[in-house]
Amino acid sequence: MATSTSKSYYWQGFRDGTPFIFVAVPFGTLFGVFATEAGLSILQTMVFTAAVFAGAAQFASLQLLQDGTPTAIILVSALAVNLRMAMYSASLTPYLGAAPLWQRAFAAYLTVDQSYACSIVQFEKEPDMSVPQRMTYFMGSVSPLVPMWVLATFIGAYLGTQIPDSWALDFALPITFLAMIGPMMRTPAHVVAALVAIVVSLLCVAIPYNLGLLIAGCAGMMAGAQAEVMLERRKVAP
Repeated sequence: MATSTSKSYYWQGFRDGTPFIFVAVPFGTLFGVFATEAGLSILQTMVFTAAVFAGAAQFASLQLLQDGTPTAIILVSALAVNLRMAMYSASLTPYLGAAPLWQRAFAAYLTVDQSYACSIVQFEKEPDMSVPQRMTYFMGSVSPLVPMWVLATFIGAYLGTQIPDSWALDFALPITFLAMIGPMMRTPAHVVAALVAIVVSLLCVAIPYNLGLLIAGCAGMMAGAQAEVMLERRKVAP
């Protein structure tokens, strides 16, 4: 009976995660194209996407690679972009923290925006789920994304080797970032964080190795957090 229930949670997670394919496929394809445009081979592109498995960090790292940024700064920048994953992990720990270490390690690798969004909603909706059921649901939610992301990256990398240099597709990378950021502007705190980050990045544009972006990111996060605190105080104020 328990096995049957776990299977049903897996397929429930699979169904909940499937719509995100429509986001993962175009972004994965685009990353594959730009990775080969930046000089990576198809094999290097596939190793890159399998090792990192984080769309925003992959795009950011690719941009820095094109600019000839030192490896250490690329790694720090990628970690900064993925800082939200630490918050996701902290949020999931009360639900998955009792799982075996190897399962938690696997879940950590597969924690992305989509798997987190599906899982946290499900776990809060059904608080009586057991830890194995929660882990089964989590794995189900990310199962449709992993093969499609890898396949889309391969297709993009293959297509990228066929695109003539005269097409000059570099302009699409900043447009992609704008498309990723736009839907995230859901609260005043998000808007404040974005505006502060933009202003600081412009002021720090002369700093070498794009370190101004890290400074701008930190400033934006602090401003957003402060704006969130101020908004919460207004809500509780008489």
